Amino acid sequence: MGTMKKRQAVIWTIKYTLLNAAYFSAFCTVHAYAAVYLLANGFNNTEVGVLLAVANIVSAVLQPVVASIIDRPGKLTNKRFILISVIIILAGSFILMLIPGNKVMIFAVYAVIYMIQFVYQPVMTALCFEYQKAGCDIYYGLARGLGSASFAVTSIFIGRAVETGGVSILLWVTAATMIVTILVILIFKKPETAEDDSAASKAVTAQGSGGFSAFVRSYPAFMLFLFGTICFFFAHNMINDFMIQIIRNLGGNETELGYATFLQAILELPVMALIGVILKKISADNLLIISGAAFFIKILILVFAKDMSFMYLSQSFQLFAYAVFIPAGAYYVSKTMAELDQVKGQAFITSAITIGGVFSNLISGVILDHLGIKTMLLTGSIVCAIGVVVTFIAMTRLPGRVTD
Repeated sequence: MGTMKKRQAVIWTIKYTLLNAAYFSAFCTVHAYAAVYLLANGFNNTEVGVLLAVANIVSAVLQPVVASIIDRPGKLTNKRFILISVIIILAGSFILMLIPGNKVMIFAVYAVIYMIQFVYQPVMTALCFEYQKAGCDIYYGLARGLGSASFAVTSIFIGRAVETGGVSILLWVTAATMIVTILVILIFKKPETAEDDSAASKAVTAQGSGGFSAFVRSYPAFMLFLFGTICFFFAHNMINDFMIQIIRNLGGNETELGYATFLQAILELPVMALIGVILKKISADNLLIISGAAFFIKILILVFAKDMSFMYLSQSFQLFAYAVFIPAGAYYVSKTMAELDQVKGQAFITSAITIGGVFSNLISGVILDHLGIKTMLLTGSIVCAIGVVVTFIAMTRLPGRVTD
């Protein structure tokens, strides 16, 4: 029986890993190479920033709305929302293939693709926990880490492919990964009894959820931490969204962009896969402080960068920054929040990440166009430093949870 259970766990983990691999491969082509694609289609840095900001704002609004709808009993489930999202991205990719150079249409379609992909990211995580509760053993850390590895592998090949074959290759890879996702999600099926139990649990959860003001009062440390998260991802998105301009300033091109994104993504795998072991030695709240400091060091290195070696050094801090933040944030929510508040807590972290991206998109492109790369990176460093201080105060001076 033990062997059978292990075999089932391997099968479920493989299925979920395939979903993550396809998702993050497309995340590479859509998000990491957004500026490359848009600049090649006649956009300037400010226009790129505005497009990404619009997409992020809409996704920040939709994420909690979608989570609320899925949490309620009804036909919209995690699995169905993922399927709908993937079909929209697939259709958008084909539309973009037919309208090269049409800036107005590209703005609208690319913004939708970018936004939808962000919206269904937390739903992917929710899908895992939903199936785990239904008795389907999935090793989340390993699957999520392999998703990052997929991003890494995609990035190292896509950079050279774009350099030699043009930006249309980005659309073809995105479409291919969406087709893979459709095939995998269709075979992602729970036992019927588990589905019945899940529906009943869903109804109880919907009845037991509290209001926003009560949530804010209950978790003062978490709410302050969200401000720190916005600051961290202001800096993080600044690097990612305008990495091609930073790299060109250091003498590199799309090939070096592929190497740089590969390095930061592949470093996420060991940390995410071993997060359970790490948490036995360092608490989640302390890991979040360490993560914030790493975000700061990562961008500060680029302020003083002279050549591509500094970029690779900066990307190496992904090992302590994003790779630690994502699982540590999830475990912090699990540790400090009541069960009925945990989905809401995860959604707030995702929204804070997105809001950080919005401010970065709105400000970074304008600074880059008018004041240059160094001023942009210095601004990101200052904002990130504020986030480190705020997160330190949240995790060491405020209670994680206040109960009546």
